[in-house]
Amino acid sequence: MTVKLNATAFGHAKKLAEEGRIVLDDRDEWSEHRPSAADENAYLEEHGFAEYARWYLGIDDEMGNETKGRYKFPYGDFDRVHRCGVLSAEVRAGQQKYADIQNAAAHLHGLLDGRRAGNR
Repeated sequence: MTVKLNATAFGHAKKLAEEGRIVLDDRDEWSEHRPSAADENAYLEEHGFAEYARWYLGIDDEMGNETKGRYKFPYGDFDRVHRCGVLSAEVRAGQQKYADIQNAAAHLHGLLDGRRAGNR
């Protein structure tokens, strides 16, 4: 499996963060906030794979272009960036030794924590 950074998704996440389309939640909340399989399928049906891919920091280039399995490391709910999703992606990418994805998630983490600190 060759998983690499999805630069389009990284740019999309940064843009959403700059626009304030974020949820400043804690890491443990991702299991509750992450889109379900039904949510993913509904989003895919309405928007297609190109838009779906923008919500995943990793691409497994050994998987087919139009398969859900191609897209790894989700970070949001198809509307907003979730801090818990970014933190989960950062940790999992580090564990799996995907440095480019880990670094991108760490960058997003910093952006979100900067927003979080600004809200105090």
